Parts: sequence; C-alpha cells; structure tokens
Amino acid sequence: MPTPQTLPGEYVLTIACPDRPGIVHSVASFLVQLGGNILESQQFGDRLENRFFMRVHFELSAPRPVESVRAEFGGVASALSATWQLFAVDAPFRTLLLVSRFGHCLNDLLFRYSTGALNIEVPAIVSNHRDFEPLARSYGIDFHHVPVTADTKPAAEARLLELVDELGVHLVVLARYMQVLSDDCCRALAGRAINIHHSFLPGFKGARPYHQAHARGVKQIGATAHYVTADLDEGPIIEQDVTRVSHDLTPDQLVQAGRDVECQVLARAVRWHCQSRVLLNGSRTVVFR
Repeated sequence: MPTPQTLPGEYVLTIACPDRPGIVHSVASFLVQLGGNILESQQFGDRLENRFFMRVHFELSAPRPVESVRAEFGGVASALSATWQLFAVDAPFRTLLLVSRFGHCLNDLLFRYSTGALNIEVPAIVSNHRDFEPLARSYGIDFHHVPVTADTKPAAEARLLELVDELGVHLVVLARYMQVLSDDCCRALAGRAINIHHSFLPGFKGARPYHQAHARGVKQIGATAHYVTADLDEGPIIEQDVTRVSHDLTPDQLVQAGRDVECQVLARAVRWHCQSRVLLNGSRTVVFR
C-alpha cells in the first residue's frame, strides 16, 4: 500500500491542561531551545471548564527520535499539569477495522488507505461474518472471523482485545460493526475507538431506520462519528454532517444517500484522529481542523 510522504524531523504535539497564563510561552520556549520551527499552531481556551487545549506542528532542523523529544518535553508537561501526546508526522496509526454486513464504510476507508489519503496502516480486519473476507484478501490484509453470540460474546471481545495488543493497534474503527461492546471493552478502548451511525437517533431506533425516516417524510439525513463509550451511541462527537433529501426518494435511495454521508463523516473523523487533531474535553471534543 502507498504510504504518506515521509517528513523527517516533523512532529505534532498536543496538550490539554488547566488554563493559566504562560502556557504558550512555555511550549514556544521549549521548541526554541530544541531548535524547532513552528509550522502550524492552534489553541482553544474553554472558559466554562477552565481548560486549555493546543496543537503544534513543528519541525527540527536536525531530526531526532520521537522518544528523545518526548523525554525532553516531560518536564514542561509536568509543570503545566498537562496530558499530552507527541508523534512524528510520518508515523502512521495502526488501525484495526471492524465490520459486520454493511460494507460501504469499510470499502471507503480501504480505498482511502490504499491511495495514501489516510495516515494509517491496517494490519487486520475483524468481522462477526465472512462477507468481506474476499475484500480484505484483495487488499492483502489479514481477515479474522470472530463470531458473536450471546454465549460467545465475552470470548469474542477477549479475542478482539488480544488482537489490539498483538498487532500494536493505536485505533479501532467500527465501520458499521453491528455489535454492542461491553462496558469493560469500551473502557479498554477509551479514546481510541471510533463508531459511525446515522443521525436519526434517538428518534428512529431499531431496525430499518431509513425506512422509518422515509415514512415520516424527513427532509434531511446525516451521520455522526464519535468515540466509543459505555453509553451506547453517546460518546464524544468528533464529526457530523447532513444532506438534504426530497419527497421523491424511495426508501432504498434514502439508504444510499445515508451511506454516502456515513462514509464521508467517518473518513473525516479517522483522518483528524490520525493527525492528532482531536482532543477529548470531558464528554465533548476539541477538533483542530
């Protein structure tokens, strides 16, 4: 698969900390001492929560291992009481894709991955059905069939978490994986699992939501991508979008329009996460686009 253009010596630093004077100065001073040049900087101060968020894309004239840069920033982060991450720009996120029997989001992500449009590596695809095993094979990606029933659910989730550890996975994407993850599994994947669903919740729950929407004559449909939490479909929202529809669409055409939006919204959420543009802010997110 194509890989993103290598950018040696470029890094992204994100921080979240209690707001106070001098944060930007502390970060900038550290980068100056490191011999760094800021290429892009974004920040947000949440006055309601007294929290400060920052994303800095910088370069070093003499590239260094990212572990070395992290070690030097540790003291600054500690003084700021900050949670933070620092990555090399050219380091792809190892991403595990989960799917059931609707393959539009999976197919879209794999195409974007194959063209280098997403900064990810896909070591494996996991599914509770075998429908997309040939698709995985066509991309040269390992496929793991992990059936899920009421009796096997704990074992299936244990296998999923084993794969996350064995494959060194940074991100899990539920690309229309139609299984509810347990609270324990959600906690194990906190902040590194993204789900996609239609925007009709909580109005049209259960089976055939687009058909329910058609029966009610909805005029716009959309999708939501969010981090997975124990609160079903209520995790911190990363991205949403809508498209207008009209009375002349059939239920099947409404489904197709909805799938298009789901693909676009999920792809943006994955791209922003893997560019370190999404920072958690309690039950919300800060997205530096």
